[in-house]
Amino acid sequence: MIISLVLSGSMTVDSTPASAIHNPKDQSQAGRVTLHSDGLHGYIGCRAERAPHKAGYNAGVSFYTAIWPLIDRPLANFQIGLAGTWIMPDNSDDKDTPLAPVGTYARDNWQKERGPTFDGVFQTIEGSAGYWAGNHFRYQSPKFSMNGTPQCYDYEVGSPGWSFFGSNKPLPDNRLGLAQLSNRLLIPPDGLPFKDHPKGEFLGYAWMALPFTDPTTGAPPTGEQSWTCFLNTTNFKGPIAFYIPETWSKIGKLFNYPYIYGRGMDARPGKIGGGFAMEINTVPRFDSEDSKGTVYSKIPRLEFPIDSQGHTAIVQDVIYYPKGAIYDAFKVWRKGGAACDGILNQDIAWKSTLTTNTTRYDQGGKNITGVTELFDTRVFAGHTWGLTWTDAGKSAQGVFPQYFKHVGDNRIAVPESEVPVETGLREKEFPLAKPGEDYTTPSTGAWASPGPSSRPYTVKLADGSSVTYRWYRFVDQPSFQQYRWDAKKKADLQALVEKIHAKWPIDRNYMKPPTQGKLVGIDPALIVKPPKGMEVGYVPIVVGQTK
Repeated sequence: MIISLVLSGSMTVDSTPASAIHNPKDQSQAGRVTLHSDGLHGYIGCRAERAPHKAGYNAGVSFYTAIWPLIDRPLANFQIGLAGTWIMPDNSDDKDTPLAPVGTYARDNWQKERGPTFDGVFQTIEGSAGYWAGNHFRYQSPKFSMNGTPQCYDYEVGSPGWSFFGSNKPLPDNRLGLAQLSNRLLIPPDGLPFKDHPKGEFLGYAWMALPFTDPTTGAPPTGEQSWTCFLNTTNFKGPIAFYIPETWSKIGKLFNYPYIYGRGMDARPGKIGGGFAMEINTVPRFDSEDSKGTVYSKIPRLEFPIDSQGHTAIVQDVIYYPKGAIYDAFKVWRKGGAACDGILNQDIAWKSTLTTNTTRYDQGGKNITGVTELFDTRVFAGHTWGLTWTDAGKSAQGVFPQYFKHVGDNRIAVPESEVPVETGLREKEFPLAKPGEDYTTPSTGAWASPGPSSRPYTVKLADGSSVTYRWYRFVDQPSFQQYRWDAKKKADLQALVEKIHAKWPIDRNYMKPPTQGKLVGIDPALIVKPPKGMEVGYVPIVVGQTK
């Protein structure tokens, strides 16, 4: 679930061509092309069967999602997420008391849609691969990004320094929430690019609750759950970062609202989304009339990979986990017991069965028809969900309808050959995205004290940007500096992370491999090697990303 601002309005981008001009009395707008931002909206989704509520399968989830370029060039004003899901704290015992304090964005703006409890917009872990309207450095392929909303959508946390594409400047020190865990993978603020040009290979990722620290009492009380992101790709496997428990618990104290103590992601079991979806959020469109006054519209060409059976696989192998899958063994290891190898135990997990959702698309709020004649959603063998195409086998790519005829309140999909030439739509090209502002960090505050332990290093990514990073001792990284932890707590956490760095390699299968298909690769430039003397206990923190 990604809640984003959808741009509105239109602008004229083309004057009426001479061939469309008749006589002074003719008021036809034929060939006058206007650009809009609401060309396509909808969700291509499925439902995932949940494990029995009391069975305890609420400590994590893993799945595989297909990665491919929807578009062949970086477009401006374009946002579509590839398939992902969401996690919320399970507050199902709360029937009518607001979880969102007065003064938060959700409480003050979404009373009608989300009240009375605001359960769905209290706290969430979201994110996925996709294209985001706020990307600063676009190229034709998607990127992967984490995202968390700790405070009722007042702000989002998408990387160890920055919001979810919200600003070129990092979050304020007291809103940093993700701790960089991997000492081998960079996490840029503009998302993680993939290797080469994926063609439907799968990215595996998981969110697992792990007890990196002990729970605390006081105001606010804080649980021991650190929700940790694992990746599974051809060239990197393992955990990359986790949300610090205080990220979730501090809202109660900040708003002087004790009712929500113990109700955040740090303490409650995870309520894992019962579905997966590609969210089509912001897609540009051109409109133009023919000489008879009929309006036609055009959206960018959206492509989907098709296999030899005429299928597009989108999500597969959705698995829910109890604490016995890794949480318990990890805690024993932290307390000085037997080593934990980090592998998610599949023997006690719950593999979900997927079912299709009815998909509806709209354009400018008007219903789109004619799409299901070309493709429809389908479940393959119970554990893989995707699309099946009418013209199976005729092409290695499926193409979403690009042209629409406006008839009353409907937008009817039509082939290009039925779009009158006089509209000027066929040859129109959508504006390309321009690079955004550079991401920067300050030389003061949490970024400077205690500060980094190395000089800056720079690498160039597949999206054309350059990323600068510095090595920090794990507990010295900026996200932790807002908390006044005692020396023992920091030392214990540092020692645990040093063991992880020493014992958990990046080529181990922490997740079970996908049932079908191949894994995608992460941009190799993201994979780094610690400097001599910093092999364990230090992490590469991105401090800037530039054109």
